[in-house]
Amino acid sequence: MGERIFFPLEPPPCSSHCIERRFVTQSPIFLLDDGPLFAVWKPAGLATQAPAEFPSLEAQMKAWLRLREQKIGNVYLGVPQRLDRPVSGVILFTRHVRAARKVSDQFERRQVRKTYWACVEGIVDPPAGTWQDHLKKIYGKPRAEVVPPDDPAGREAVLHYRTLGLWRRKGVAEPLADRAHHGSWLEINLETGRTHQIRLQASSRGHPIVGDAFYDARSTFGAADVEERLRPIALHARRIELKHPMTGAPLAVTAPLPQTWQELGLPPTAVDYLETDS
Repeated sequence: MGERIFFPLEPPPCSSHCIERRFVTQSPIFLLDDGPLFAVWKPAGLATQAPAEFPSLEAQMKAWLRLREQKIGNVYLGVPQRLDRPVSGVILFTRHVRAARKVSDQFERRQVRKTYWACVEGIVDPPAGTWQDHLKKIYGKPRAEVVPPDDPAGREAVLHYRTLGLWRRKGVAEPLADRAHHGSWLEINLETGRTHQIRLQASSRGHPIVGDAFYDARSTFGAADVEERLRPIALHARRIELKHPMTGAPLAVTAPLPQTWQELGLPPTAVDYLETDS
């Protein structure tokens, strides 16, 4: 495993443009550096991929590779998966085409186990179960919707969840009086990987992800003065399990929570937070 490189995760007291600029010059945070396979900690607010003029985790990784390998110009980087901009957690990259194909094959065959943590508004009942829907992207918009099973554009979406506990917002006198201040803390295993799947399936059942105004959340999350598109939501890619693309050895990588989650009042003995320089 390679050296873990950290940078401050909490936004400084300035505009959203300042927050975007902090992504440009920072190094990635490595959870695993094993030959052609990298597992990286993605901060909320940073896109996985973006046009060249905008910050992205892919651009950070390529800049780091050029520095490490002392190369000029373009370098190859496989991106076998993506996380939405407001989502934090573990994400995979590969260094060469062969590794990228082998990791992508595991995703296509549903051999990669992806575990997420989510805090949602309200109490989910039953406390464990399976959500199964058909989703489709809305034409011309960066979002998806639930559709009937016979919709030709719909794709099956399946996830399994269990309740780990409850969250209650710190600093609120009576958090149980308003569902925007309390709810279920879920562990979710994705069987499929559709656009905004967890966010949409939770919201469609009346339990939007905390802070996810895009899918009708009433609750807030993170700094209030941050531009909406850069704000985090309480959805975290907690763990990923797969086989090493070259050796076949089983791998499991767990990502600590961002500091922002501390406002949700989760049991301190049950969670771990990413260290920061501040």
